[in-house]
Amino acid sequence: MLAAGDHVALFVVTAGAGVRETAERFKREGEYLKSHAYAALALETAEAAAELQHQRLRAELGFPDPPEMTTRERLAARYRGKRYSFGYPACPDLAGQRQLFAALEPADIGVELTEGDMMDPEATVSALVFHHPDARYFGV
Repeated sequence: MLAAGDHVALFVVTAGAGVRETAERFKREGEYLKSHAYAALALETAEAAAELQHQRLRAELGFPDPPEMTTRERLAARYRGKRYSFGYPACPDLAGQRQLFAALEPADIGVELTEGDMMDPEATVSALVFHHPDARYFGV
């Protein structure tokens, strides 16, 4: 457990390389549903990895989710702290990714930034995690 005070965690998780290419191949072969499902599954896999990482961080910082917490409550972010990602309303400027990538060097796991500060591969999630008990999404 960390000492008292405010902390921020940074992370990048990915479903891995090759998703776009495989989805495009399915599309070229006329397998449109398979293409869409494959891409969607990869995106959801990256999001699930981000949720799992955030859950582990809460536990390591000394405030694990209570055993009675339901999946619905977890997905509604009814836990201490919040996870913010660039490109969303709380952090709309994608250029912030540059500093996060400089600090974490996610090229080691095959993730890079495009010229427009988008992550490649697409099925990737980056985050800033603030664990202060008063952290909120727009006052909610």
